Amino acid sequence: MTSYRRKAVSVLEQTEDQATEAKQAFRRYPNNVRKLREQLLMSKAELARKASLSALTIDRVESGHKCRMDTKRKIILALGLKISDKDQVFGPESYED
Repeated sequence: MTSYRRKAVSVLEQTEDQATEAKQAFRRYPNNVRKLREQLLMSKAELARKASLSALTIDRVESGHKCRMDTKRKIILALGLKISDKDQVFGPESYED
């Protein structure tokens, strides 16, 4: 294998690794926040106020973006649920990371 070909293979492998990392960075974390909020006839702004979070944060969480444990706790309590109901809101796999 020529040095040019080795270099091309190396670049290709690096590109594949970067693509894998990018996919993991944009991984979605499905949850039931929107469904529960709408069942309570609550707006995003109202949930944000009750949880002491921004409406943008609520929007991101509802879209499936990863969030901190403290954010999850605030949302659960603002929805009028107990911390023990966390799996009902975020699912059991969201606490593995």
